[in-house]
Amino acid sequence: MIDEGWAVPTMADGQLDVPLRIRVGCEFRYAPSQETAAVFVVRPGAHGEHGVLSESWETNPQLPWRDYRDLFGNECRRITMGPGPFSLRYDALVVTTPELDPLDPNAIAHPASELPDDTLMYTLPSRFCLSDVLAPVALERFGNCAPGWALVQSICDFVHDHLTFGYGWSLPTTTALDAYENQRGVCRDFAHLAITFCRAMNVPARYVFGYMPDIDVPPPYAPMDFCAWFEAYLGGRWWTFDPRNNERRRGRVVLARGRDALDVAMVTTFGNPNFQSMVVWSDPEPLPVS
Repeated sequence: MIDEGWAVPTMADGQLDVPLRIRVGCEFRYAPSQETAAVFVVRPGAHGEHGVLSESWETNPQLPWRDYRDLFGNECRRITMGPGPFSLRYDALVVTTPELDPLDPNAIAHPASELPDDTLMYTLPSRFCLSDVLAPVALERFGNCAPGWALVQSICDFVHDHLTFGYGWSLPTTTALDAYENQRGVCRDFAHLAITFCRAMNVPARYVFGYMPDIDVPPPYAPMDFCAWFEAYLGGRWWTFDPRNNERRRGRVVLARGRDALDVAMVTTFGNPNFQSMVVWSDPEPLPVS
């Protein structure tokens, strides 16, 4: 299925880039003991940054579904699982720009009085990003940084060095304050802590999650998973920052944006569906030979 809202990316001089094709998808397995409603956020395309060339949805057993877009414009699919084994599999071929994450060290920070109305919510504390609580830490560590790109990059550098990445250290209730104090977490916690510091310094910052292939990453490769990063509003636009990897990457496929992970969980269930397993894939594919 072609997403007609997407256009082939172009270079600054007007010449066409060679598009990057990425196979993305996931599979979830549950064994609910009773009927359980669920919302899945696993499909790219709502924000128009990627072209969905083809896609497939499979549930076992087959069940009715309904799609909608949430308050942040993210693609959501509602399904009600019945008792017994259940699986959902999503697979898509996506095309996007091959360029690295955009960079502009001269991007300025805007005074609060000049921020666009729709960015103001991203300067406030949220469920996992306790910017009011961590404001004294932010002012002590970053108060002397030049405002703008340098400040946000300094925050990313600190979070990257302060936290140790690892699975099994983070709970669904872990906040940015917890991550800061425990000095460890997963990519979600890296993003939350950096967002928290940005907001404490009056820089709008929002949480992003999606698929990210291991392009330009040397082996050995860890098992693929969903990835989290964040965006900061500087110089009149949103910019990608990734404190977990702390380097520019190519091939990010955005699934959803929100204030923090609570707004954009890949699966929200209304009950206990007895989670069994999850598999994620994000692999570059060669262009077809004409």
